[in-house]
Amino acid sequence: MEKLNSIKFLVMGTAGGLGGLLAKALGGWGTDLQALLIFMGIDFVMGLLIAGFWKQSNKSDSGVLNSVSAWKGLVRKGVTLLIVIAANVLDMLTGVQYIRTAVIIAFCADELISIVENAGIMGIPLPAVIKNAIEILKIKSESKDSGSGE
Repeated sequence: MEKLNSIKFLVMGTAGGLGGLLAKALGGWGTDLQALLIFMGIDFVMGLLIAGFWKQSNKSDSGVLNSVSAWKGLVRKGVTLLIVIAANVLDMLTGVQYIRTAVIIAFCADELISIVENAGIMGIPLPAVIKNAIEILKIKSESKDSGSGE
């Protein structure tokens, strides 16, 4: 039992350490990063549902669940996080604090657009407040991209 507890401690400590390093590389565990990860998760699960139940995925030729397409989606989301890391490094390099935020907002808007499209395929009507929030994110993203950020 003692050995099992030692192994658990080692595994949990390693996972916590790696998670902390990843969060640091991503620029800290803020609300913006949390939102992006939540939206990525929702979009991925909805994509699986669209392919699995509605059989209308635009990610595979047949529209059905496909493991290669699912892995491609996960890789794309991983590359998105690599771009957030690069944006964080740019913030540090230039001494500013808005490049990472602008990148995250742009990716959040992109994820939300995909979520809305998936909801449309599912036949779910969206409240106007969500549509308006997406528009606000798009506008913020565009203004940050043009250099008028804080």
